[in-house]
Amino acid sequence: MSDNAMEAKKAKRIRWRFIAFVYGCSLFYFLFQGGKTAFMLFIILNLLLVYLMLGRWSGISKVTGSRTYQAHGVSPHGPISSGGALEVQLNVKIPGYFPLPYVIVRDVLHRHNGQQLSFETSFVPNWKRSGDVSYRTPPLTRGEYRFRDTECLSYDVFGLFEHAGTFRREAVFSVLPQTVPLRQWNGFQRGIRGPYSHAAASRSAKETTQINGVREYHHGDRLSRVHWNATAKTGEWKSKAFERESLPRTLIILDRYAASSSASADEQFELAVSAAASFMEHGSRDDTAIGLLSIGERVTMLPPKSGMEQRNMVMKHLTFVEADAPQPIYHSLQLADSIVEPGSFALLISPDTGSQIIQSMEWLSRKGVTPCLIHIRSAEKISGNVAWKKIVESRGWPVYEIRQLQELPAALEGSVIA
Repeated sequence: MSDNAMEAKKAKRIRWRFIAFVYGCSLFYFLFQGGKTAFMLFIILNLLLVYLMLGRWSGISKVTGSRTYQAHGVSPHGPISSGGALEVQLNVKIPGYFPLPYVIVRDVLHRHNGQQLSFETSFVPNWKRSGDVSYRTPPLTRGEYRFRDTECLSYDVFGLFEHAGTFRREAVFSVLPQTVPLRQWNGFQRGIRGPYSHAAASRSAKETTQINGVREYHHGDRLSRVHWNATAKTGEWKSKAFERESLPRTLIILDRYAASSSASADEQFELAVSAAASFMEHGSRDDTAIGLLSIGERVTMLPPKSGMEQRNMVMKHLTFVEADAPQPIYHSLQLADSIVEPGSFALLISPDTGSQIIQSMEWLSRKGVTPCLIHIRSAEKISGNVAWKKIVESRGWPVYEIRQLQELPAALEGSVIA
């Protein structure tokens, strides 16, 4: 039994002893003193005691309810992103007829790592013994969250005894990494000029004149693209689909090494995860084959593929991933020596600097991979050693530096001076 439960049980025992003492004094006063005053006092005390005892059958032990929730400022069925708050509404119904002055509602939100967020609110039941309560959570970090039991409490008018009941409306939802929309970045097309052994079609690539089937008509398609035979047969507008030039497979490499456990390091890792999720969303919209290499306590490799299933797998991993790599990025890459295939375009997302980054980029280049560095720069550092960056750029490997997620689109277009 927990300490809180033991303290509540002890307090309840003291209250009953106090009531028994007051009742005994009233009884002895009535028996030995007599008179109307003693009689009325004894009757009133008995009525109050009956009221207190009837509170056990207030009906709150059989309370029922329902819960609805949605992200603040997002459509009811829209995804919940990191940093967003949740608006929760509870409808509570209490059976029975015993009068309840008010009801306290306690709700708990459990995160996948064991963290708990507790919320408490209250309402006065209406004549149907029901009521609605609502609350808003603080900004949520990425992860999986679960609602379980909701506890309802009520007290008598004197506040002496507590009566409780619970109802379960379990619900599970995920808070995805925060993303930022990327404009038509041509970085994925860097490999068109080079020999890539693995390629996948992309809507962002240049179309050829070779017809490759029929697709749904998109608003704005030219009349010359309309497939008239298919349109006449189906009764719906159809357009010609053309083959496209191939783009290289892209591999996102996430650095999960945290040099320290400071708040700044945590913010850098969250920014790295958000940047990876943004690239995944951008590639998914353009149907680019994108994979993920994430090396921590365990090595996670999702080979480059296109499609929503691949996008969902990557986003699920990014939702739960932690900065738990036991060693810096260059040494972590050695663990993936056998699974990194040549002929791909690699986006290395890391807050590391110096020789670790130079060695990592060289290692990727030796593996036949075209590397690109997305450097997560600490917002606290105004200046520092940039010699490593000049070395990386001198070898033809692009470097993009960001301090905040909102800087990513402009940095990719070269309008941010790091």
